[in-house]
Amino acid sequence: MPYTQIALDIDGPIATITLDRPDKLNAFTGVMMAEMIAAFDETDANDQVKAVIVTGRGRAFCAGADLSAGAATFDYEKLGGARSASPVKDDGSIDWRHPATRDGGGQVTMRIFRSLKPVIAAVNGPAVGIGATMQLAMDMRLASDTARFGFVFARRGIVPEAGSSWFLSKLVGLPQALEWCMTGRVFDAAEAEKGGLTRSTHAPDDLLPAARALALEIAENTAPVSVALTRQMLWRMAGAPSPWDAHRLDSRMVYMRGRSGDAKEGVVSFLEKRPPAYPDTVSQHMPAEVFPWWDEETW
Repeated sequence: MPYTQIALDIDGPIATITLDRPDKLNAFTGVMMAEMIAAFDETDANDQVKAVIVTGRGRAFCAGADLSAGAATFDYEKLGGARSASPVKDDGSIDWRHPATRDGGGQVTMRIFRSLKPVIAAVNGPAVGIGATMQLAMDMRLASDTARFGFVFARRGIVPEAGSSWFLSKLVGLPQALEWCMTGRVFDAAEAEKGGLTRSTHAPDDLLPAARALALEIAENTAPVSVALTRQMLWRMAGAPSPWDAHRLDSRMVYMRGRSGDAKEGVVSFLEKRPPAYPDTVSQHMPAEVFPWWDEETW
């Protein structure tokens, strides 16, 4: 599809999604939401793509929600368009299963959560609000030393969104998540790395090369189906109540993968001391039937 507020570039095994409203500091809109979801649909369907990098055009990663609607920015009933149908019933109660109540940033993070390819954030500048929370469903976050982060929701009279109440504490621990969200302050790349939000900090010109090097390490050495399954296993089991849940899932996955052409190639290429050439593809060899949670949950 043609994109207007993002760009999707595929170079060899790496896809780069660039938030592309530099004159607005890549502020998040409904159009950007739809285009990001479509881009992840495209990267999942393309077996050439082995990893995805997300970055921003210009001096910002994403400055948060576009505030051009002023006081109505977070009032979905006043925004019009596709969300104008009201979930408010005649008796004044709210139908919480109505699609108009869904958080737009959360729709993006849940799509990233379901990605079959590893996702790397290359945070090139300010990342505030949804600019910070959209990264949480990504697998690795690298930052420029010019990056700034802010979970500023309490300072805007709202609350953390985009699934961040689930993701953030798993990444940085509950005390750090509470401090950043309850103060709503903006902090620098050094604090983000110290707090465990980012993996590493880089000079601006070194950021994308470092992200690409990490993506290539995955693309050139690992089996895409195994990476896709590993990504889902680790994320989904992060909320499992018992290690027995993980043991059951691990056992199924090891059994199924052990019979695959990839497992044979992984062993033989190691013994022959040569780069692997994994035969299985994500589009054809994902064992979706073993995942009771594989399909997206209904709203």
